[in-house]
Amino acid sequence: DSTADSLEGCLDCLLQALAQNNTETSEKIQKSGVLQVFASLLTPQSSCTAKVANIIAEVARNEFMRNPCVDAGLIPPLVQLLNCKDQEVLLQTGRALGNICYDSQSSKEQFAYTNIAEELVKLFKKQIEHDKKEMIFEVLAPLAENDVIKLQLVEAGLVECLLEIVQKTVDSDKEDDIAELKTASDLMVLLLLGDESMQKLFEGGKGSVFQRVLSWIPSNSHQLQLAGALAIANFARNDGNCIHMVDNGIVQKLMDLLDRHVEDGNVTVQHAALSALRNLAIPVVNKAKMLSAGVAEAVLKFLRSEMPPVQFKLLGTLRMLIDAQAEAAEQLGKNVKLVERLVEWCEAKDHAGVMGESNRLLSALIRHSKSKDVIRTIVQSGGIKHLVTMATSEHVIMQNEALVALALIAALELVTAEKDLENAQLVQILHRLLSDDRSAPEIKYNSMVLICALIGSEPLQKELQSMAFLEVVSKLRSHENKTVAQQASLTEQRLAVES
Repeated sequence: DSTADSLEGCLDCLLQALAQNNTETSEKIQKSGVLQVFASLLTPQSSCTAKVANIIAEVARNEFMRNPCVDAGLIPPLVQLLNCKDQEVLLQTGRALGNICYDSQSSKEQFAYTNIAEELVKLFKKQIEHDKKEMIFEVLAPLAENDVIKLQLVEAGLVECLLEIVQKTVDSDKEDDIAELKTASDLMVLLLLGDESMQKLFEGGKGSVFQRVLSWIPSNSHQLQLAGALAIANFARNDGNCIHMVDNGIVQKLMDLLDRHVEDGNVTVQHAALSALRNLAIPVVNKAKMLSAGVAEAVLKFLRSEMPPVQFKLLGTLRMLIDAQAEAAEQLGKNVKLVERLVEWCEAKDHAGVMGESNRLLSALIRHSKSKDVIRTIVQSGGIKHLVTMATSEHVIMQNEALVALALIAALELVTAEKDLENAQLVQILHRLLSDDRSAPEIKYNSMVLICALIGSEPLQKELQSMAFLEVVSKLRSHENKTVAQQASLTEQRLAVES
């Protein structure tokens, strides 16, 4: 008894010290090897188990202490305590597990080798009180970031529990129920981020879980609309799923949802629905179907949005839709309001994502339409300078897209664009790209194709001559890439003839 009392006293002192200075006390605990001792004290029979779990929870609030807790072997005994009937032990165990796995990759990997998923789901099913459910949620959420544990939680039946919570709380206006609805639907979306867990729940589009999630989209709850749209975006991560969903009418559901949020809508719902449409538009066979369903028109309603996340997804969705769709690219490229908005967003220096996507869509409108009307619209809206700047991007894919678009402009509408190309210092930029050894082969190739097209303009040709391009190009005839070397020979001949 006296030993038990003195142990209790020591534990009380530790809790007091942690309350006064958590960081310093945690460091002392780590150095003294006490964590290993704690592992042996974590038994359902011990009278001090709750206090030990409480101390571990406090210690694990420090980021630097989470891995030492794992290394001390605390996870297996803590997981076993989830079977304990004592409510205080359960509460402190939950806190300890939640803190250890919060933001710690190695601890999540350790948990994957235990039966924690099964134990937590069993425990969750027994809970009636909101606070207890909330505590288990706090452990589940960080754990569910690990893909192996995601699958274990799905196999242990967590999804069915979450769907039940959603059903019970969806029409309630009680604060606890609203919080539970949010946590359950958020966790559901998190489980769908794992490829295996997502595919298991999709079940070829026939799965009851997938069907239930579909029913969230027309719901009147913003939280469920959001979770439903995010879930569809997660299911739409491979071509097979996307094709099945488009063939089964998901696009109309998402467009109806967007329609409900055009005027003063919920930004997170707009963003989620656009994300889902963007993903669905990736497979080639879906593009024409989605265009004929009116997706482009539905998306364009958000052109007035001042919210960068919505702008970003809107741009990405349109870019996916027009890929290799000449008619749609021409129609959108002649839309003056759209092109003017793109040119405006190309200057959104505070939002790199929006700026990049605007440039890419501007280039895509030209590349996929190959239309003189589209080029004229872009020239008149002041878009040329942005395409020239895009050719200097740090991303090779963007440089390439810009150069191909500029080559089409030079081939189809050189007279119209001549002044803007000159003012944007295109020739100097091309000289830089060809002289730079770090430029990728495709950049050198497309730069030379563009040079050949620019020769047709008197002022631009003069610039090419004044900057000694012949010298730079002739060096590339011996380039290790055959396509680059061949294009260098052709370009050299064209330049020589014109000079």
